Amino acid sequence: MQISLNSMRNIGIIAHIDAGKTSTTERILFHTGLVHRPGSVDEGNTVTDFMPQERERGITIQSAAITCSWKGYQINLIDTPGHIDFTAEVQRSLRVLDGGIVVFDGVAGVEPQSETVWHQANRYGVPRICFVNKMDRTGASLDNTVKMIRERLKAHTVVIQMPIGQESTFRGIIDLITMQTVTTSAEDELTISSIPAEYAASAHSRREQMLEALADVDDHIAELFLDGSDIPVETIQNALRRATCSGDAVPVLCGSAFRNIAVQPLLDAVIAYLPAPTDVEPMIGRVPFEDTEVVCEPEVGAPLTALIFKISTDPYVGKLAFFRIYSGTMRAGDMVLNASVNKSERIGRLVRMHADHREDIESIGPGDIGAVLGLKNARTGQTLCDLSRPVVLEEISFPTPVINMAIAPAKRADQDKMAIALQRLAEEDPTLLVRTDERTEETVIAGMGELHLDVVIDRLRREFRVDVVVGAPKVAYCETITRSARAEGRLVKQTGGHGQFGVAEIELEPLPRGSGFIFENKITGGAIPKEYIPAVEAGIIEAMKAGVVAKQPVVDCKATLLDGKFHEVDSSERAFEAAGSLAFKAAMAKANPILLEPIMRIEATAPQDYTGDVISDLSSRAAVISGIELRTGGQQSIIANVPLAKMFGYATSLRSATQGRGTFSMQFSHYQQVTEETREALIKKTA
Repeated sequence: MQISLNSMRNIGIIAHIDAGKTSTTERILFHTGLVHRPGSVDEGNTVTDFMPQERERGITIQSAAITCSWKGYQINLIDTPGHIDFTAEVQRSLRVLDGGIVVFDGVAGVEPQSETVWHQANRYGVPRICFVNKMDRTGASLDNTVKMIRERLKAHTVVIQMPIGQESTFRGIIDLITMQTVTTSAEDELTISSIPAEYAASAHSRREQMLEALADVDDHIAELFLDGSDIPVETIQNALRRATCSGDAVPVLCGSAFRNIAVQPLLDAVIAYLPAPTDVEPMIGRVPFEDTEVVCEPEVGAPLTALIFKISTDPYVGKLAFFRIYSGTMRAGDMVLNASVNKSERIGRLVRMHADHREDIESIGPGDIGAVLGLKNARTGQTLCDLSRPVVLEEISFPTPVINMAIAPAKRADQDKMAIALQRLAEEDPTLLVRTDERTEETVIAGMGELHLDVVIDRLRREFRVDVVVGAPKVAYCETITRSARAEGRLVKQTGGHGQFGVAEIELEPLPRGSGFIFENKITGGAIPKEYIPAVEAGIIEAMKAGVVAKQPVVDCKATLLDGKFHEVDSSERAFEAAGSLAFKAAMAKANPILLEPIMRIEATAPQDYTGDVISDLSSRAAVISGIELRTGGQQSIIANVPLAKMFGYATSLRSATQGRGTFSMQFSHYQQVTEETREALIKKTA
């Protein structure tokens, strides 16, 4: 049955590791009737953390989709990882979501990965609400967390709840909109009552602050507030919904997911303030190989347009492609076009996901999220569409891997088995790159961190039954250019019979860090036939895998095809692919290429007595200290940028320097030009 688009919410739960995302998800599933007993991360029995690696480590590694219902509304919920090594899972989930719940630890407040996911949500324009979790913990403070959200995330917060009790005495919340108390009994029964006398003055004061904050972003509320009028509950809720959906404000709620306090009001807020698919602008696509835009209206009868945002590999059932439908309806048995590769496929088994369980369905409509089994050509970021209306949606961009590791099968007979397994894992995970080192002929995998690669190795051994031998992790260096340059690539082999002829002239330009690669065609005449243009681009992309300085991947540049020549008989895709590759290498050699290394943003937290030792250790690793922040409980956080090459083994050093009381989180920040010493060493190594 197709539910009304207004009664649908596509939301994600995002946060720093250990903020309580999975516990919050478990309580949501409990209250929506999908489970009879909430699971526990510590016990390893949660619904969404179903991988053995997740249950053993007590962390979320891959995003898990699940569908539930609350008060007549369908909620498609995605629980995302909090560890920086798996940030791609957050990124591709946010690409297809309409709203998000950002969970904060009420003690730690805004943590490094909280900032990362917040900025990712900003990038995709995802409206969100904040849930300050763990309000029952010692040191928890709603006010401190809200202050950090405002200062570090630059968000306009509207606090709509206040806690009843503090730390161990926390037992419920006061809804500042309805001015009612919401408490939960030991039997998980919800009680709504009037505000206790001892909290009345504080509640009225906080309500004034809430209305003042809302008045800053809503003219109607501002007018009523300045007039001193009594503002109806419905008027406040409508204004807050408008401000949230537009991104002008962020409602802030509080509770304790573990103790099951204030989870139902959080669900009510999802329905009340986060957008339905009809509240967001229709997705804009383009006709393949053209600049023509296509508006994908979320209508049942419109031509199909769906974006594949995740691939999951199961050794038993094969490839599972998760998608979000932006227009039209997908039915089992339909023929669809994969516009990204211009190949048609039949939709086989269509399913609705409940974490690792699948519910077979016959069709799925606009605004909804589902999955399909058996698509051969499916990759993350590709577009499925109606055969009658080819359209390509903007692909999902992912961060560059920063760590390499050599890998080999323990038995030579398992070489092919390992290659197939790695190919499947790479299809599933866009931040896992697999290549063969041309000099050593070793298989090298690249990922986002040591934990990322550790999980890949573990999955190879458990899921694919391939025992492997691994080398030490290595830094993933890369190359880029610093100025523009032009060059021509020529492949001319005409010695009788059918030859090879392709000439391409390109211009290379540097792009800002993190921009990736852009290809532009400026040939308007017949210098190169249209069908050979993609071959030139493919040749350039192939050449970018090994730069001219130290054979490292090339990033952050734009290649513009300016001119070329072709032969009616001897020209071919292969010839123009080679011409594109040769042109790129020649242009890069002229464009003052440089080597880059990954710089990590680290936040090390330890008791104040150890601050000097922590700073001294970081300084010995060429770190640049950018700030020191005082945290609750006599803790201090040291924030610094440091080369990844200097950070291997840091966990052991920090524990030693702080008698085991220090913790740290690390995430990729940016690429920076290497020192001359490092450059010479790398060139010598790859010579």
